[in-house]
Amino acid sequence: MIVPGAAPPRGRFPHLRRAGDLVFVSGTSSRRPDGTFAGASADPMGVTDLDVRVQTRAVLDTIDTLLAAAGGSLRDLVSVTAYLVSMNDFGGYNEVYGEYFDETGPARTTVAVHQLPHPHLLIEISAVAHLPQDKETHR
Repeated sequence: MIVPGAAPPRGRFPHLRRAGDLVFVSGTSSRRPDGTFAGASADPMGVTDLDVRVQTRAVLDTIDTLLAAAGGSLRDLVSVTAYLVSMNDFGGYNEVYGEYFDETGPARTTVAVHQLPHPHLLIEISAVAHLPQDKETHR
């Protein structure tokens, strides 16, 4: 499923894919529909400032919006995998993540990766939601 109004995928894959009562969310970044990135700015000299807290918040908000298109929300997540370019950003990411979830939230895995599809990206998250098919029509 491609969600109208969301940043288009940077390849031939969907934002979401349903398999029975599970909805799989493709890797999601802080890229906005206009191609800019939340949590990334540059000063007039071209010095880039990247903020993992802003990016994490943007990613989780985008996942919530994507799930809403399938009749769900972050409350329906059962598994989250976060990809960080640097584990030095773990503290900021973890802090923001804790604003959205507690120990009753989804299972979580966090891994460091060499790079993501754009140099302004510090984080990408993929997720799985449990969203019974009849829930789409009853929400």
